[in-house]
Amino acid sequence: QVQLVESGGGLVQAGGSLRLSCAASGRTFSSYAMGWFRRAPGKEREFVAHISMSGGITYYADSVKGRFTISRDNAKNTVYLQMNRLKPEDTAVYYCAARYGDRWPPRVSERENYDYWGQGTQVTVSS
Repeated sequence: QVQLVESGGGLVQAGGSLRLSCAASGRTFSSYAMGWFRRAPGKEREFVAHISMSGGITYYADSVKGRFTISRDNAKNTVYLQMNRLKPEDTAVYYCAARYGDRWPPRVSERENYDYWGQGTQVTVSS
């Protein structure tokens, strides 16, 4: 069982930055690949970014590529999402997710391929 707790959300102006954190419980964090998803008002939850168990492989949605960076610190059981050059359309509840092991094919954007989810943190970008 893995419990995930997100933090770092808030209100920011367009063009600004935020860093989200997701703290995981348990002693086997390094055995889990991690992802970030988001759900904007009136929309389905969508994939944002994914990082492999070791942190050596990352994937991004086209909409955030070049602006967002996912990273992890396995010693701290934490995954991060650095969000730069934020846009109003980035406004959403952001969720972190965990899945056991790295898989092939990766299918990182499919929600059903993740085993555990956090409660989410709100990010609001004003224009």
